Amino acid sequence: MADIHEMQVRVRYQETDGQRRVHHANFLTYFEMGRTEMLRAHGHSYKDFEDAGLFMVVSEARCHYHTPAEYDDLLTIRTRVEKIGAAHIKHAYEVIRGDRILVTGETTVVCVDPEGKVRRLPEWMLG
Repeated sequence: MADIHEMQVRVRYQETDGQRRVHHANFLTYFEMGRTEMLRAHGHSYKDFEDAGLFMVVSEARCHYHTPAEYDDLLTIRTRVEKIGAAHIKHAYEVIRGDRILVTGETTVVCVDPEGKVRRLPEWMLG
């Protein structure tokens, strides 16, 4: 799997607080969008993954807010694979407006079965 992916998202009004700034919790949603679209760009989807009886659960999430994003901003979500282990993937993120980094973050997702037991990642994800 390639180690970097970029996508764009325009901030919707519903994602903002009373000051028209993106509510802090929405950046975790942007991170998930980045992971999902990175997987899709490589010919797979989370649906395919779940249809195979596996799930990716977030075991750790960090978000560092540098500068606010606002309603109608066009943002670039840059997702990078930091590390792939036998059963987990660590991603790093940058949320960018123009040439300015607004938010950085990291997540670790772990592969589990329907009972929640940790399982190895499929071979196609390890390559």
